[in-house]
Amino acid sequence: MPLTAGSRLGPTGSDLLLIQFLRWVTERPRTYADVMEAWRTSCPRLSVWEDAQAEGLVETSGETVLLTPRGQARLGSS
Repeated sequence: MPLTAGSRLGPTGSDLLLIQFLRWVTERPRTYADVMEAWRTSCPRLSVWEDAQAEGLVETSGETVLLTPRGQARLGSS
């Protein structure tokens, strides 16, 4: 089957990095400070934290960062 302009072979590097981030958040309780230390970047090509927030995949509850139901569903579908 030939590839078309809109077809994809599989997850992109950004998709895989986002899944890695979501898994990391679920490994144990993470604080906002933990997330900023490990995942914050000024590189526009590595905006995992910002992408997860924009897509509604994570939320903060006090100082704790948690997956939203949408984030849990995204992680479950990977």
